[in-house]
Amino acid sequence: MKMIIGLGNPGKQYESTRHNIGFHVIDELADRLGVTSMQSKFNGMYTIVHQPEGKVMLVKPLTYMNLSGECVRPLMDYYDVEVEDIIVLYDDLDFAPGELKLRQKGSAGGHNGMKSLIAHLGTDKFKRIRLGIGRPTNGMKVSDYVLSSFGKEELPLINEMVDKSADACMNWLKTPFLEVMNQFN
Repeated sequence: MKMIIGLGNPGKQYESTRHNIGFHVIDELADRLGVTSMQSKFNGMYTIVHQPEGKVMLVKPLTYMNLSGECVRPLMDYYDVEVEDIIVLYDDLDFAPGELKLRQKGSAGGHNGMKSLIAHLGTDKFKRIRLGIGRPTNGMKVSDYVLSSFGKEELPLINEMVDKSADACMNWLKTPFLEVMNQFN
């Protein structure tokens, strides 16, 4: 089984924030795969979809961003998912809004959700898609910025990035990740 994890924060007040872009990709994938509901277990929402290529689990941790690993590790253990069969989608300040970057491994880069995952998985060698949200300007604190909404001028770029990220995930179901990286990076 392959597991696709989108990072974000639970609750209505966070739905449209930059920090929740990983959840938006999971929502797009759920739409494409015909998912109508998700179940709750291990402090997360998830569903398992049967595809011709095999089973795929879509996951939204509900532990808040900084504790994402507390949801993912128990799900992986319960369903016997190997670390090489996961991909994580998360917001990244180092890329402009709309840019994305696929990687096979890497550090947390200061991202607390990724720090939690690395700590709970015991490795940084897992696939990821870094979703560009840009950096704050005018002295805005990073914590306030990631919890702010995208501007109207950014939305077309963000929507395109969500679509491309979902395309990359769908391709990964049937194509080696290195090939997907070459196509989307």
